[in-house]
Amino acid sequence: MPVYPSLIRALAEALVDVLWFVEACEDDQMDSDDAVKVLEGVAALVTQLTSDQRIEFIDLIGSMAAEEADPSRREFLEGFPEGFGLIEGDS
Repeated sequence: MPVYPSLIRALAEALVDVLWFVEACEDDQMDSDDAVKVLEGVAALVTQLTSDQRIEFIDLIGSMAAEEADPSRREFLEGFPEGFGLIEGDS
């Protein structure tokens, strides 16, 4: 079991694990409407973070991505800030 440097890191890892699982679920594993509700709920929550909290969370997600050995999970982490509304995408 990994040892995390902080509670925030441990909780961020757990949140990413759950969201990565939900996003990857097939319809026979999880109802697609429920999956969307979970993903949208988290997106709504993180968009309410203060500017400083967003920066801290984005930096943490970036560190997690840099350390990630699994290419598909790393890709998920790299797209997390834009995908969950923490930053604006290029239009």
